[in-house]
Amino acid sequence: MPMELLISLIAGAVGGNMAGGLFKNINLGVLANSIAGIVGGGLGGQALSLLDGAAITKAAGSTDSGVLIGQAASGAVGGAIVLVVVALISRALAR
Repeated sequence: MPMELLISLIAGAVGGNMAGGLFKNINLGVLANSIAGIVGGGLGGQALSLLDGAAITKAAGSTDSGVLIGQAASGAVGGAIVLVVVALISRALAR
């Protein structure tokens, strides 16, 4: 498993749990927040990989740290977004 993917998955779990903690109306519990975050982190990391990596690393200053920072940020944001989507779907199905 490449290091960038692992970072995206971990950051996704953190992002999902942070979003669940900040917004109580979308909090699904630690396990569900983590699972949604991991899925979102993987998707966010892959989406970042499809973009031009050179621009991201140039903005961060160095090749290695730029990639890792970008993967962590995209993983966390992706995790939060997927948690919001899952919470909205779950709420709609409960009605």
